[in-house]
Amino acid sequence: MNAIEAIVWNFEEVRRRSIMIWEGIPSEYLDWKPDSDAMSMKEMIRHVLDSEHYYHLALLNKGSLHTYDSPYEKRPFTTLVEEIAFSQTYRNAFIETVKSYGNEDLSQIKIDRSDAGYIRTLGDMLMRIAYHEAVHAGQLLDYLRTAGLNRPKVWD
Repeated sequence: MNAIEAIVWNFEEVRRRSIMIWEGIPSEYLDWKPDSDAMSMKEMIRHVLDSEHYYHLALLNKGSLHTYDSPYEKRPFTTLVEEIAFSQTYRNAFIETVKSYGNEDLSQIKIDRSDAGYIRTLGDMLMRIAYHEAVHAGQLLDYLRTAGLNRPKVWD
């Protein structure tokens, strides 16, 4: 397995476990949040999916976007199944882009997110994207615990 294959595998594992968590949220709790300043569970799911699309475009742009028209912004969240299905085209395009890189690209391509406070190599940026989703997976597990709900066993 080369570095690109390992990175793709990591993205797939993070998403597989995220979906396990998302599917473990009772539909009547999708609007639940621990306090008024927090995202609700469905807002966090939407944030993860929309952020991946933004990051994909930022990778293609080799940096932050000056404007971003989110395909999610005006679309109501109906069900988890529909949300995942809607995002699949964007997910597939993102993964195909990652697969298109060569191992040398990981250290040679720079992603300029000076507006967010950093310029990083492609490899670093790809790890940050996976980490972003993983952090939100952990937050949702904490939400489930705080709400007194069962938590899916993601450590299979």
